[in-house]
Amino acid sequence: MAALLAPASAGLGLRRGLLPALQAASRDDFDFLECAPENWIGVGGRLGAAFEALAARHPLTCHGLSLSLGGVEPLDETFLRRLREFLDRHRVTLYSEHLSCCADDGQLYDLMPVPFTEASVKNAAARIRRVQEALGRRIAVENVSYYAAPYQAMAEADFILAVLEEADCDLLLDVNNVHVNAINHGYDAADFLARMPSARIASYHVAGHYDEAEDLKVDTHGAAVIPEVWELLRQAYRLHGLRPTLLERDFNFPPFAELLAEVRRIRDLQHDAAPRQSALSERSEKWAVATGAANE
Repeated sequence: MAALLAPASAGLGLRRGLLPALQAASRDDFDFLECAPENWIGVGGRLGAAFEALAARHPLTCHGLSLSLGGVEPLDETFLRRLREFLDRHRVTLYSEHLSCCADDGQLYDLMPVPFTEASVKNAAARIRRVQEALGRRIAVENVSYYAAPYQAMAEADFILAVLEEADCDLLLDVNNVHVNAINHGYDAADFLARMPSARIASYHVAGHYDEAEDLKVDTHGAAVIPEVWELLRQAYRLHGLRPTLLERDFNFPPFAELLAEVRRIRDLQHDAAPRQSALSERSEKWAVATGAANE
């Protein structure tokens, strides 16, 4: 296995449309790359060779698209075996998936919302536990954007917290999705952020979205990150500490220098948050020593 990513690290999505720029980039332009395994498993030829070279040169994280952790169709055990081989071969230390449904008698090619119910908690948690067993590793699940709520017996934050606890897995905290959902469904983004469990946060995502209307935002990953989302990321670092953070951009690619400027923005926010994180860690260590001494 490769070494874990440093908490203060900033990454970029490995997208086919960015391959030439990524191949020409300096090692110092970003700290890691993230890919969707489904888009690269079994790919050969020129594209496969380009991927292999990038994966050998840069630390790689993976963000899945097709496990349908919130669905009811049986998990694809054959794909899980291939996925484990891919993660092991490329020494991937961070694998995440969406807390959503994307299959119903076949792939839906979209991330559909799941009911926020106790039954849905238990269903998703059981599937996550099976995935972790099959992959031989902990995984992180992402809070997803959604536009219709099929049934809500509990709030979104309560649902996420319950799944994390029941499944004993980690969280990929997407701060753009927090902003989008807060606007679309009328809740306070800062309150939602504060409720997330620091100890389970494995990484962050940040991205741009599309403004369909004042009260309707669409999570597209096709635009620059807006100031409100940068501010949420700053708050996340303050509340929960630094974690590896990915800039997501899937299409409408600007000049590569603009993407690197956003990666530098992540690094700047991490640098600003580092003294606070060091102080928090130091206080935590002193507390642990004092508590241990008191209990002896």
